Amino acid sequence: MEKIPLTRAGYDKLDAELKQLKSVERPAIIKAIAEAREHGDLSENAEYHSAKEKQSFIEGRIKELEGVISLADVIDPTKLSGTVKFGATVELVDEDTDEERTFQIVGEYEADIEAGKLNIKSPLARALIGKDVGDSVEVRTPGGEKSYEILQISYN
Repeated sequence: MEKIPLTRAGYDKLDAELKQLKSVERPAIIKAIAEAREHGDLSENAEYHSAKEKQSFIEGRIKELEGVISLADVIDPTKLSGTVKFGATVELVDEDTDEERTFQIVGEYEADIEAGKLNIKSPLARALIGKDVGDSVEVRTPGGEKSYEILQISYN
């Protein structure tokens, strides 16, 4: 099985979600199912069916998180340096619009583009890997070709 790269923060967030699901969400949904059963005929009991659906979702998410955590390879970016690699925080400038953006390259389970967390499997992250400050990268995006220049690389 292939290891799943995660930062410490990403691992901790997934672990906290797993603990929340197991200790709070799962017992609450079991209680809701028991209460819905007490209302009688299950074939027409919307509360029961809704609770069972939510239970299915929770159990699926628990299994997914347990799988990810068991395969996690926690990488400490502060011990890294040099060219762009997993965990790097990269400051870029769009060569067409002069808009500056900062992204941290993270694993797919902790990616959040709105928070500046870029999935290592994304086209931009793949283009950045191995590059250095001052390098220009060309990326094919759904909106067309984009050119970025790397302004700064940090590992914090």
